[in-house]
Amino acid sequence: MYDLAIIGGGPAGLTAGLYGARANLKTIIIEKGLYGGQMQNTLEIENYPGFKNVGGPELSEHMYNQALAVGCEWKYGDVTQVSLEGQPKVLEVSGEKIEARSVIIASGAQPRKLGVPGEKELSGRGVSYCATCDGAFYEDLEVVVVGGGDSAVEEGMFLTRYASSVTVIHRRDTLRAQPILQQRAFANPKMKFIFNSEVQEIQGDKRVSGVLVRSNKDGSTQVIPCSGVFIYVGFFPNSEYLKGTGILDEQGYVVTGPDMKTAIPGVFAAGDVRNTPLRQIVSAAGDGAIAAMQAYHYLENL
Repeated sequence: MYDLAIIGGGPAGLTAGLYGARANLKTIIIEKGLYGGQMQNTLEIENYPGFKNVGGPELSEHMYNQALAVGCEWKYGDVTQVSLEGQPKVLEVSGEKIEARSVIIASGAQPRKLGVPGEKELSGRGVSYCATCDGAFYEDLEVVVVGGGDSAVEEGMFLTRYASSVTVIHRRDTLRAQPILQQRAFANPKMKFIFNSEVQEIQGDKRVSGVLVRSNKDGSTQVIPCSGVFIYVGFFPNSEYLKGTGILDEQGYVVTGPDMKTAIPGVFAAGDVRNTPLRQIVSAAGDGAIAAMQAYHYLENL
């Protein structure tokens, strides 16, 4: 029996584990992948307070070691089913049952797919969702980035370290990325931009050879030759295991107030799985701290 079980080991989950264990709660973090979550896929982080720049894997390791050092337990496993009403809360983790008096949901989100022909078939053969993972494979080759937000622009600039050219395709007429990122991107001679356009098909036999793009203005199409396609069109929450709990919105995000409380007493949420206006490491960490202290106060009053 744990005082606090945390589902997910990204920045929200790791921070919640740190705060929970420091509050003398018997705390466990359950994670099915690498500690750090999406941070592991980010080569350099420039906007986390206290670090001018830090590698994503490095920051992940710092957070992980800090949580374990204060007594937080770690378990690799996939949460497939939950029973959250009443006491105790029960989590099914890879066939094993874990009981806890409070739960923090911090299972994050994953990249959204385009859903176009060729995407699934060529995944891992030119289609990627992580430039820092796969960018080095495209030395002196032409690549395409789909999207217009922070991730698309940041990862596009990272790809210019390797690729001969990076073409950003965005469905709107302006980028959504932060102004400072846009300035850097427009000043980079290797970066090109195609606005008001959407990818209709990813072409190639055994590997990506190009993308078919349609203009949103006049419906005309063109093929952009490339060896790689990096897709950044948003995320969707890892919340499949929470269906039927009554705490999800229409998109599958966990609904909470600013206190991280869900509609179920003793159940909290933090980070990208939450219906939140900002999806950054710093905000996820803040969510985790709040959620852990709210769990502490809940247990005090239980």
